[in-house]
Amino acid sequence: MSAKRQQSPSNLSNCWIQENNELVKKWQLQNRDALSGDQNHTRLLLTEFHKLLRKIQGLPPLEDHSQLELCVVYNVCLFSMVLLQVSEAELLLIQSMDRVFQMTGVDAVDFHSPVFWRTVLQSVESREAVKSCVANLLCVQWAIWLANCCADKIEALQEGFSSLSAVVQQDVPNEVGQTSSNIPVLVMEPRRFVELLQMCTLITQGAERLNEGQNSKAITDLQAASLLPAPRHLVAYTHLLSGSCLARTGRPQMALQCYRTALETDSQCVCALYQSALIFRCLGNAQAEIQALRLLHSTLLLPSKPAMSNDHVLSSSLLLRSQTLISLLSVPSALCILHSLAQKCVLHSRLSEGVEHYLDLLAALHSEQHRVCSEDSQLPRLPELYLEAGAALLMAQRPLDCLTLCDEVLTTTLDLLPAMVVLGEPEAADMCTGGEDKVAMLLWTGAAYLLQGHCHCHLQDWKQAVMHYTRCINLLVKVHFKEKGGQPQVPSADMVDEQRADLGVLQRLKGLSLAWRGISFMQSDNPRNALRDLQLGLQALPECVGAGLWCGEVLWKLGRRKEAASCWEKTWNITAHSESISLYLREPQFGPLLDSAELRLRISELDPT
Repeated sequence: MSAKRQQSPSNLSNCWIQENNELVKKWQLQNRDALSGDQNHTRLLLTEFHKLLRKIQGLPPLEDHSQLELCVVYNVCLFSMVLLQVSEAELLLIQSMDRVFQMTGVDAVDFHSPVFWRTVLQSVESREAVKSCVANLLCVQWAIWLANCCADKIEALQEGFSSLSAVVQQDVPNEVGQTSSNIPVLVMEPRRFVELLQMCTLITQGAERLNEGQNSKAITDLQAASLLPAPRHLVAYTHLLSGSCLARTGRPQMALQCYRTALETDSQCVCALYQSALIFRCLGNAQAEIQALRLLHSTLLLPSKPAMSNDHVLSSSLLLRSQTLISLLSVPSALCILHSLAQKCVLHSRLSEGVEHYLDLLAALHSEQHRVCSEDSQLPRLPELYLEAGAALLMAQRPLDCLTLCDEVLTTTLDLLPAMVVLGEPEAADMCTGGEDKVAMLLWTGAAYLLQGHCHCHLQDWKQAVMHYTRCINLLVKVHFKEKGGQPQVPSADMVDEQRADLGVLQRLKGLSLAWRGISFMQSDNPRNALRDLQLGLQALPECVGAGLWCGEVLWKLGRRKEAASCWEKTWNITAHSESISLYLREPQFGPLLDSAELRLRISELDPT
């Protein structure tokens, strides 16, 4: 210890430089072994760097060793940010700049003042060695502002930032052994740091302008960013966001080209795949959408690779924290994509694929590793997924498997059904009995009975079909609707609106169960009951094609042929239902079907004119 006390300041500086360089070397060796980095190892190195910095700052702030001190501060700040200690890094910056003010004799300026950094840079303008070190620390401040989403502060210093490449240290290595041991090594080359910050800033600005509708300015920013030297995943982001600008301005084909370029740049840019799928959906290209969803799902299941290069200590994810950007880059979970893929396959005549995807989805939700994912807010709840899978199985002519899945739903819901449920407008919510879960339980149970009725229709077991449709109907009559200031009443089709999705589901269930019970009665040679149920089904669900056609058929058989013709004509004018309707709420396309061509022939014979 006595020998150390007798060392000259220059000898101490050489020892501290060596200590700094050894710590950087340790991190570089560890970083090459594992690109993602070991947080515990980084934490230990940061502790050692703090010890070194305390020793250096034990001396007065003199220019002779200020370059060493500021280089160590730079390294400490970067390691702090790697460990997400952003506020600690900023506090160290403030303390270090106070020592710079002491060294230069300039009056200190409040850190939060808009002229703080300009004052710091002016104070060291004539001190070349210190000037470049301070410029390095301004880069750290830039990174902190990016991490904290302080776009206004970055904008205020944009001119200073744009000239940093020419000011930051060019002669300080970031590899141990590149030069003599009397120069402190930096953990990240400042020039590379500036390039990373410029790229992340342009991406963030582009995203914000895109969100504000300034598409031309956004594309300008993003095109400028795409030309900068940067990691592949960041360049891919520029193409991706350019595609989003083009998509929003009605140029889907150009947007698809940008997404393709993003994927060619970085094969793990899953957001480009997702956005491509959305474009194909808007264009009505279902097969291309299915292909994109399938590729997206398989990519999401691959282990993710760290988006960081050997030249960059900081992950770009730390610098790209704008909520707007995060939203633009967000992609649903693999399970949500699998659900969308299953739905699309079923709806577009790829039944076997769709069924397999649904079964894979249910298996994944029941597995231990995905149990937490079953609570994904973007996924329907588990009973609803069972019902969708059951409907898909029935479409694939697997009624027994559908019956099994419906039994699973009933096992879950039957014991939880309320005696009565009153749906109400938001103002009347406090007076309604039964919460959202009770409504959902009742609707799921009714849907399970409806699907079981369809299964028995498929099996031509009309008695069982009537029984299950009746169970569905008896359950649905427990639901009443209470308008503001009114009394609970039986819901009707004219009460349905976009704000009450559960009321729309209720009416579809009621209309389909009545209609198909009527069809089942017709197959059992019971036309009177069939006509009653078919007419009631049309009252509940006027767009039910099956009910309209079979109602006309019953009327024809009862000798009421003009009414039958009118009923058929009205039914043929019904537009097809949209894809947004759940699979289990769609009209079956099997069972006893009527040939519209034959019905038109009957009408023409009825009225030859």
